[in-house]
Amino acid sequence: MRILGIDPGYATIGYGVIDTNGNKHKVIDYGVITTPKNENIAVRLAMIYDSMTKIIDKFKPDEIAVEELFFVKNITTGINVAHARGVILLASVHACGRMYEYTPLQIKQAMTGYGRAEKRQIQEMVKMYLNLPQIPRPDDAADALAIALTHAQTNRMAEQFSL
Repeated sequence: MRILGIDPGYATIGYGVIDTNGNKHKVIDYGVITTPKNENIAVRLAMIYDSMTKIIDKFKPDEIAVEELFFVKNITTGINVAHARGVILLASVHACGRMYEYTPLQIKQAMTGYGRAEKRQIQEMVKMYLNLPQIPRPDDAADALAIALTHAQTNRMAEQFSL
């Protein structure tokens, strides 16, 4: 199964694509979508939608996993991230149809077994699970891979219980 993990944002959106078969996972690609801060919100949202559509068309994921919104202290940034996340969800549902959401707590628990794990611990687990020589960079891409891995583990558990 091919999974696309998305770490939503407004200026930087992380993505990670993995192929998974049981407990074996292979990285296909990862990176970030960026938008220029001097551009207005409508143009930036259109850029995010276009980039998401291209990524989905290129990698043809079976399922897409997206991190749920984590509210930040700056409400203006939070609103913009919510707008961007809406565009990401729209592109995901239109292009793939199979979209799942995970909270930061669920991701930390799936990756480390501990819901208050530090970012570095999650990144180390991404490196280990995917047998990578180093932690993926930038952080947003590593986070997106963690989201994809969380879905792979959650999906595998669901399949085991549905037998």
